[in-house]
Amino acid sequence: MRRALGVSLVAIHALVEGADAQPRGPLRGLEGYVEQGMRDWGVPGLALAVVKDDSVVFARGFGTRTLGRSEPVDEHTSFAIASTTKAFTATAIAMLVDDGKVRWDDPVSLHVPAFQLADPSLSGELTVRDLLTHRTGLPNSDFLWYASGSSTEEILRRMRFLRPFAAPRSRYQYNNNAYMVAGQVVQSASGMPWGEFVRRRILEPLGMRETLTGFAGLDARGNVATPHLKVDGAVRPIAYRDFDNIGPAGAMNSSVHDVARWIRFQLAGGEADGERLVTPVQHREMLTPQFIIPRDQYYPAARLANPHFTAYGLGWFMQDYRGRQLAMHTGSIDGMTALVAMVPEERLGLVVLINLDHAELRHALMYRIIDAYLGGPPRDWSAELRPLYQAMEARGEAARRERESRRVEGTRPSLALDAYAGTYADPDSLVGRLTVSVRDGRLVASMAGGAIAGELEHWHYDVFRARWADVSLGTSFLTFSIDPEGRVGWVRSDGQELAREPEPEAAGAR
Repeated sequence: MRRALGVSLVAIHALVEGADAQPRGPLRGLEGYVEQGMRDWGVPGLALAVVKDDSVVFARGFGTRTLGRSEPVDEHTSFAIASTTKAFTATAIAMLVDDGKVRWDDPVSLHVPAFQLADPSLSGELTVRDLLTHRTGLPNSDFLWYASGSSTEEILRRMRFLRPFAAPRSRYQYNNNAYMVAGQVVQSASGMPWGEFVRRRILEPLGMRETLTGFAGLDARGNVATPHLKVDGAVRPIAYRDFDNIGPAGAMNSSVHDVARWIRFQLAGGEADGERLVTPVQHREMLTPQFIIPRDQYYPAARLANPHFTAYGLGWFMQDYRGRQLAMHTGSIDGMTALVAMVPEERLGLVVLINLDHAELRHALMYRIIDAYLGGPPRDWSAELRPLYQAMEARGEAARRERESRRVEGTRPSLALDAYAGTYADPDSLVGRLTVSVRDGRLVASMAGGAIAGELEHWHYDVFRARWADVSLGTSFLTFSIDPEGRVGWVRSDGQELAREPEPEAAGAR
């Protein structure tokens, strides 16, 4: 009875403190710190939860769900949790390892025969562990899924045209498509789609009723944060994008209320309310560093934390901080930012969800909260990190201005605009087709069945700048090449070369 009363009091304390009361103890002053950080970083809305010793000691929202509107963010507001989804996928695999249906070092092709690569020998060599640790040797290939309109099955098929940049297990390269394939392993081994498996085996046992494994049903929730993006120096709302084709890598949506339950489960070593969902051995495996990440490929914020090691576990980034092991993962996807972190030794965890693209206030809050529990002199991480990220933005802006300065004024395209119109495709069918046409005297381009479209502005010579209608896609440069017959033969864009397809013969032609 005393234990039940204690649990009830903890729950009541958490609810009260998360809603209205100012946090006490180590978190004293946290609310003011968050609010100041939001002003400094230009964040419209943020939700934060902290777990300590199996109790939710802080959970609340700040700001607004949509800039310019009054709907407040609270602990139940849904955000895209993006790549923090990867830890759910790794946990699903761990459960299947416990079930005896998968082994970490099984060849991927044993479970997903459709997984084929350009080098046939690699198709049978890559393992499930390789997928989960970003050590496949495959290049970044987000163009296969991002705004592509391609189904998961089509992405899997087109992966066979990817050419490795390194031998397996020799180089680190973050790869979302690898986690998509891991979701296919879950489906093959369990007989359930990845989303259904995660819902049945993880979300329902943990009571995560505010969490979706994709975008279906999100509109019906009502309490949903709007994504925001900084465009030309101003923060503006943008539309949600459906990423279900890459679900296991980053399509989940949740609230800090629910993610706090997920953190409690992880800090308990795979148990939830006395029920063991993952064995201790497999849970330890997930939180064991598996592959070293070079410092220059790790989070810029870690430069100020100065870890002795940076690595990837199974669904988690790993580093040390002040003598403790820190497991964390960020998520960044069109207009949304997430971070989930744990210090298992201290039974401490936190989640930050923000409705602004790449809002690095998340790292400042992580270190600020961990410091609060580890003790020692306070450190203003927000003030220290802002110059770091501002300098990175300034370098990007300087590179843009440098490119602008190299633009050759007074040039014209070599040919009439209609000569550039046509359909362009790569010979491996990796990127898909680019269609260029003339509209109202200007060139326009589209890809992915029209999902990506924009106007082409003449830059210089036979180079055009694409201004995509979807501002989150930014701009691209298309360089057209003229063949010896004086016709446009191909176009290069973002490192990809697409050949012009022959025009269909007119009816009756021979």
